[in-house]
Amino acid sequence: MLIDFHAMEEKIIPHMRGGEKEAGMRAYDDGLCKVMQGRLFPGATVGLHTHVTDSEVIYILSGKGKVLYDDGCETLSVGSCHYCPKGHSHSLINDSDEDLIFLAVVPQHGA
Repeated sequence: MLIDFHAMEEKIIPHMRGGEKEAGMRAYDDGLCKVMQGRLFPGATVGLHTHVTDSEVIYILSGKGKVLYDDGCETLSVGSCHYCPKGHSHSLINDSDEDLIFLAVVPQHGA
């Protein structure tokens, strides 16, 4: 199944999950899995959140930033892949002066 992000309108989300500034998002969601192409503007963050019924894989397509993961911090750049399993917490941060573009996959696991 082809998911054509270029054919989707980008939705601008202010303070995504309680984060700073704005994020752009193109998403496919069939109820079992979300597949998203996201964009964090310079200085923007996705707020710290816990994956209770799902997990998340984030692959960096362009730009750089970092992720707070549980009690640690990981540096991200093009080609980096971050995994947040069910029951863990993370926050994505664009601390650079360019957009951070990423692919995120969020499969549902149930309660």
